[in-house]
Amino acid sequence: MNAQEKPYIIVLGNEKGGTGKSTLSMHLIVHLLRLGFKVGSIDIDARQGTLSRYIENRRKYIEMNGKELPISTHHAILRSNLPTILDAQEEEKKKFLSCLSSLKDKDFILIDTPGNDTFLSQLSHSYADTLITPLNDSFIDLDMLARINSETREISGPSTYAEMVWEQKKHKLLRERTQFDWIVLRNRLSSIFAKNKEEMQFLLNKLAQRIGFRLASGFGERVIFRELFLQGLTLLDLQDVGIEMTLSHVAARQELRALLEMINLAPLIERLENVS
Repeated sequence: MNAQEKPYIIVLGNEKGGTGKSTLSMHLIVHLLRLGFKVGSIDIDARQGTLSRYIENRRKYIEMNGKELPISTHHAILRSNLPTILDAQEEEKKKFLSCLSSLKDKDFILIDTPGNDTFLSQLSHSYADTLITPLNDSFIDLDMLARINSETREISGPSTYAEMVWEQKKHKLLRERTQFDWIVLRNRLSSIFAKNKEEMQFLLNKLAQRIGFRLASGFGERVIFRELFLQGLTLLDLQDVGIEMTLSHVAARQELRALLEMINLAPLIERLENVS
């Protein structure tokens, strides 16, 4: 990468847990590593620490099995324990910027955020080049993006999270004179047709136009992802570690390919390859 170029930052964010952020984070990390790029990762959900545990599981798998698997340079940031809000936020900001500085030689930095509203999460959003918001296919999760009238199913307005994203877009614009690409990802989709699923698609399409995000489909609900987490593996590692591909694995890899095409890092990857 050209010394004057900063790492491209991908943030996985929303204000709800259990949406598959860490699974998606790990797959994106391994995908970019396998393309030959230098990748750093930051877990600012260090108390929950799912991404950090995923990466630790990967290290243990490599050590125990003697396999050569790509792994990111990883940092975890704990929230400050300082007594005043201003002091705590200043300490957290210093930790965050220090992590970014230590990863300045990377091509990509991937940041996993907590499923609640914190200062660190807001700060991370403001540094995104691409923000990916995984969303379970339910009206409970949709409430994170917008207020929906229960009688008419009409959108009455954006939620506090959507408003926060727009606020951080403004901070980035003031600081860097550019905005980030926002992708909302329908994750853990059921393969069974349901009226709710159709309604979700309709409302999300309307909402995308209204508050400015691109809509993509993520992973289906599959047991394989829970199994892979325990070993620190991804779908991209199966051939290297000698795990036989099942039909479920093949379907999941097709979902991953479609997702990567939607995120559309291809022009960026081509630019990075040209300046390396």
